[in-house]
Amino acid sequence: MNLAINRIWTFIKSEAVLSIAIILAIITCFFVPIDKEYLKYFDYDTLICLFCMLVVVAGLRSTNIFELISRKMIGLFHTRRGVIYALVFGTFFLDMIVANDMSLITFLPLTYIVLHSTKNDKYLAFTFIMQTIAANMGGMITPYGNPQNLYLYSYYNIPTDEFFGILFLQSITVAILLWICCSFINNESLKLKNESKIEVSKKELYLYIILFALVVLSIFRVIPYLITLVIVIITIFIIDRTRFKQVDYALIATFCVFFVFSGNIARIGIIKELISRLVVNNTLFAGIISCQFISNVPTAIFLSKFTSNYRQLLISVNIGSLGILISSLASLITLKEFLKHQPKNFWKYLAMFTMFNTVFLIILLIVTRIQY
Repeated sequence: MNLAINRIWTFIKSEAVLSIAIILAIITCFFVPIDKEYLKYFDYDTLICLFCMLVVVAGLRSTNIFELISRKMIGLFHTRRGVIYALVFGTFFLDMIVANDMSLITFLPLTYIVLHSTKNDKYLAFTFIMQTIAANMGGMITPYGNPQNLYLYSYYNIPTDEFFGILFLQSITVAILLWICCSFINNESLKLKNESKIEVSKKELYLYIILFALVVLSIFRVIPYLITLVIVIITIFIIDRTRFKQVDYALIATFCVFFVFSGNIARIGIIKELISRLVVNNTLFAGIISCQFISNVPTAIFLSKFTSNYRQLLISVNIGSLGILISSLASLITLKEFLKHQPKNFWKYLAMFTMFNTVFLIILLIVTRIQY
């Protein structure tokens, strides 16, 4: 009995957002009994594409190509500021390709190794925070850069060329702000020593690149999702079925649970009318505020049921990823990694994280208000 309770408590602590989502979904089920309409809640294209992207990226990481590219890029710089620039903007641009959580998973361990081996541990919190902002903001102009983008792109059937332009100005603004913040780092000479050899499996790499291209083509509606799903599953099963174990199923489950929650809320008359009035008139602010309570991905799923203003909703769930720690699921990845190395500096990290995120959020909100 105690073992079961401990396991449940461990799950709740490690997957707080998913746990809360499950509770909320169960509560709504008392008001909306389970029926055939539940099957219509789910955006199956988004779930299929998200799964394919996660498993293919897991395969790409297994080839060590990300580590090889990262180390070669860092090897080009010889100062502390230059290395931090490389780490932060490497995360920023990789996010446009493999999504925020994967870019952080790739770069954070490398960041620790570089800073620790050169006795620059005091810059770890700052660099991690800049990388988190870069990861949350770098992919906001692409349909597959963030999970919430993938959902909204599919849900509203947003034209591809229009999607790239909606958050272009905000993306440029973030890049400038990141550059300014990192420019305050002392530009002292820094010699990186990296003697470990990285081997890349070229055959697997080529296969995963092809699969990645198929997933991207599916996102852009060139290839049907189901065809891509079948090809990905069969290929991964043949190459290395252990990649299926590396998929973030908690993220997929969070999507599913919030589909149920938002679908039920949309069928409760009084609540639907109240939320609709708030969201329709103030989509941008409603989205940003909601992100601070239930994070960005659940906000995108939830509020999409109440507004057709996808431009403001898309902006809100992206810049709303800034703010407090729980406003983005990816931010928790960074926190876990930081506490592995400096567990005693939690409050210092939290204060610095909140300060930088709040400043970025205010500036982006001002830019957005001027733009629209």
